[in-house]
Amino acid sequence: MPKITEIFFDCDNTLVLSEELAFEACADLANEILETRNIPDRYTGEQLIKDFVGQNFRGMMISLQAKYKFEMEKDELEMYVKKEEDKVIAKLEAKAVPCVGANEQLDKLFAEKKYHMAVVSSSALRRVVASIKKVDQDKYFDEDMVFSAATSLEKPTSKPDPAIYLHALKKCGKTAAETVTVEDSKSGALSAVRAGIPVIGYVGSYAPDMHAEMSTRLLDLGVKIIMTHWSEFPKCLEFIENSPAEVTQSSL
Repeated sequence: MPKITEIFFDCDNTLVLSEELAFEACADLANEILETRNIPDRYTGEQLIKDFVGQNFRGMMISLQAKYKFEMEKDELEMYVKKEEDKVIAKLEAKAVPCVGANEQLDKLFAEKKYHMAVVSSSALRRVVASIKKVDQDKYFDEDMVFSAATSLEKPTSKPDPAIYLHALKKCGKTAAETVTVEDSKSGALSAVRAGIPVIGYVGSYAPDMHAEMSTRLLDLGVKIIMTHWSEFPKCLEFIENSPAEVTQSSL
């Protein structure tokens, strides 16, 4: 197996505890959209996370239209996408905190200078940048090494589409075999797996009683190893670096 020289990180609930804050704002807008269609169902942030975790707002709205069988005009969708971005960024700038132990590992990686690092997210670029700045992680990543499926691509998309990972590989000048990524969601993990990138599945941002279930789900998708706390990252990375291309999956 080629030497690992690149590490990609998902942002939301992988580097930054942001999903609950973001989904609070998303739920308000989703309910507004449902109300304008005279659809009686309403979402809480928690319910949205359950149905749509790992998708960006654009992807959520596409799924919502499919679920409730209605259509949004492009201009209306774009208006809500921008509205959601502003609401979420305001919440993140006020309340976002890093995932426990993430900054310590980023510090070590940054000091070692053994690996190049990038952020690969479904979320809008403004939101990702706001998140990592709030928790003092922006210093670890060059400005042009933060990639967004909603913003960086010619045609906006969302994980589990592998397009954003393929784009990041191209921009970084890396092959999938030289790269490892850290993902917490099914859609994010599947995006990376489809791009051929070995995945460390992080479950530490889920409630403890969800760890076993999420570990199983992620491993079933092709994730190589499960990480429950960021302190386990060096062992997880070592596992992937020392494994052949077709590797037995593991959970620390």
